[in-house]
Amino acid sequence: MTRQRDGWVVAGMLIAATSAAVASFTGLRGLAMLSGWPERLAILLPVTIDAYAMTAARVWLSGTNPKRAVRFARANAIGAITTSIVGNAAYHAAAADLITVTWPVVVAVGAVPAAVLGLTAHLHAVRTVEDPPEPGPAPSPAQKPTVRTEDELLAAARDADAQHRAANNGRPITRDALRTTLRISGPRATALRRQLADASQAPERKEAHTN
Repeated sequence: MTRQRDGWVVAGMLIAATSAAVASFTGLRGLAMLSGWPERLAILLPVTIDAYAMTAARVWLSGTNPKRAVRFARANAIGAITTSIVGNAAYHAAAADLITVTWPVVVAVGAVPAAVLGLTAHLHAVRTVEDPPEPGPAPSPAQKPTVRTEDELLAAARDADAQHRAANNGRPITRDALRTTLRISGPRATALRRQLADASQAPERKEAHTN
């Protein structure tokens, strides 16, 4: 069931979001100016960070993107929000003369646009790549190949030999045909072929001995 929206909650959210956006924008813009950015370009630092945070959050929460893109977007949304928090804290600390803006801060602030550009391009790329197919369920015990005993293999070899003789004018089955039919190794097929040959020759030996 869809609940009716509470107008006071929506109004509170809009006021809080507007206040946070303005405060964050001011702090990041001030940090950019302290780091040597021209005043007319300083607004690009908060715009870059906040726009990427919203973009990554949108991909993360949309529910329609590949899992790989969602994981990457989640990490980047959290990273962009953290960057905004740290940037604002650094500006206010510098404005209160608690810290000094040194070269590491200048380098980090200057690297933000290039880093965001690369991350945005990668985010766009992973959105277009489908997730690999998930592995299917493990075969049940009934589907696993069973191990045949010696008697079962010999019985199967006799059946295969009888079918081969019936289809080939009485010629006995060959080693390779036996190996292919029973799906066994070459040495095992050779041993079975020898057993079949001995079994077929046994009646002849018995008859000759009787005579």
